[in-house]
Amino acid sequence: MTVLPSLQTFCYNKPFPLESGQMLPALQIGYHTYGQLNDAGDNVLWICHALTANSNVADWWSGLTGDGKVWDSQKYFIVCANILGSCYGSSGPLSDNPVTGKPYYSHFPLVTIRDMVKAHILLRRYLGVKKIALLAGGSMGGYQVLEWILAEPEKIERSFLITTGASESAWGISIHAAQRLAIEADSTWCNDSPEAGKNGMKAARAIGMLTYRNYQTFVNRQTDPDVNKIDNFKASSYIVYQGEKLVKRFNAQSYWLLTKAMDSHNIARNRAETTAEVLKTIQQKTLIIGITSDILCPAEEQRFLARNMPQAAYYEIDSPYGHDGFLIEFERIGKILQDWMR
Repeated sequence: MTVLPSLQTFCYNKPFPLESGQMLPALQIGYHTYGQLNDAGDNVLWICHALTANSNVADWWSGLTGDGKVWDSQKYFIVCANILGSCYGSSGPLSDNPVTGKPYYSHFPLVTIRDMVKAHILLRRYLGVKKIALLAGGSMGGYQVLEWILAEPEKIERSFLITTGASESAWGISIHAAQRLAIEADSTWCNDSPEAGKNGMKAARAIGMLTYRNYQTFVNRQTDPDVNKIDNFKASSYIVYQGEKLVKRFNAQSYWLLTKAMDSHNIARNRAETTAEVLKTIQQKTLIIGITSDILCPAEEQRFLARNMPQAAYYEIDSPYGHDGFLIEFERIGKILQDWMR
């Protein structure tokens, strides 16, 4: 049986300025590594995770990561860091504020994707990583990949992007606003407690599930065979179950904060007039994959990336799983990755 690495922690005991103008007095980053860093510090495969994932990438992207797999930990030094604002080891709402000695809770300052990448860079330096052979991410993870390429182009050799875009769309921002309204409608939302906003997050997750899959997936998998039912439908039970499952493992204050961070994503901010202009400056060879049934971050967003990135290769997967296909279709993704990485 393979024993997965345990969570590690990097502590940065200096002020960490945020893009908003606010400051964290200190910073903590939770992370996982797999394999060994070579003497040159360049056999690195760095994976950036999405909204409610954690840094244990061998768990949630197990089809791609591990000994003998496409991302082989016998060949690569694989790193995944928990994002700033999350609740899986990095500084976030559940962390103690060094100034007050009490958890931040809903008072944790606004963070952006660029702030997350700045924290990743601190960890890269700490680990002795000189170059990243492949920087990879799906969904919100792809936002981090794009920002990192622009922040440190000389450190990134190649990149992999899936179900992601150059900026958060008006559609995505609207979904996140609806999710935050659900959390804010919970009367416990502003309580100084790790339990605050839990019922609201159940509703927020329900909204999210409708965008992670699609009409056809729900009809195919959640339709009741009993035509005489008038209540307790299979689809309803599934949505409730998904909300309860998230509440057991995640924090509503982090969820609220991270949706705000996604809204901030725009690679053109303070760089150019359009995202296309910025994309044209990216010289790394990049594999981009879109999923036909994705309604959250449609394939047209990945095709836009591919049209404007000079060294991009684009593939499209016809999958019924919608946005979640980037986590489910690992065999097809792995085959494309393996051929491209050769």
